[in-house]
Amino acid sequence: MRIILVGVLIVSLLLLLYVVFSRKLGLAWMTRMGLHIVLAALGLYIVNFSGLLTEAYIPLNPITIGTTLVLGLPGVALLLGLKLTMI
Repeated sequence: MRIILVGVLIVSLLLLLYVVFSRKLGLAWMTRMGLHIVLAALGLYIVNFSGLLTEAYIPLNPITIGTTLVLGLPGVALLLGLKLTMI
């Protein structure tokens, strides 16, 4: 089973490298990703320091910013919901 997982990982890595280098994406994706990171951090900052929910504090770390980067503002709501249910 482990060999199959490693094989899938290697194949997906090779396909990802093929797409990145064959399409000549340029630097536009880096600008868009940077914008998403800033908006994710801003959304977390607003939740943390707005004062609406005093018992909810979501730390700014790579995991929380990554979650909001992938999921967008619904990711902030997801993290807030997880935080409130785990208290």
